[in-house]
Amino acid sequence: AISACEKGGQWQQSLSLLLMMHELEIQPDVVSLNAAISSCEKTGEWQQALAAFVGLGEANIHPNIVSFSASISACEKGCQWEMAMFFYN
Repeated sequence: AISACEKGGQWQQSLSLLLMMHELEIQPDVVSLNAAISSCEKTGEWQQALAAFVGLGEANIHPNIVSFSASISACEKGCQWEMAMFFYN
């Protein structure tokens, strides 16, 4: 469902689904969090994308190349090169 939100540009819905998963005590995986990051990235919501990236660590999920790529791209779209540099350290 979160991937469908990503494809449809529905970043708010993707984050709502993650919140619902948390409320229902369902552990998200890296794929669902990456889809949420990507949905935010595609719509220029760089702050939300980074918040979702932080959610990876809070959920004890290791980010993968998709996580980093989508987060860096979100920073680029938001003209936040300083934030993008964080991912290179």
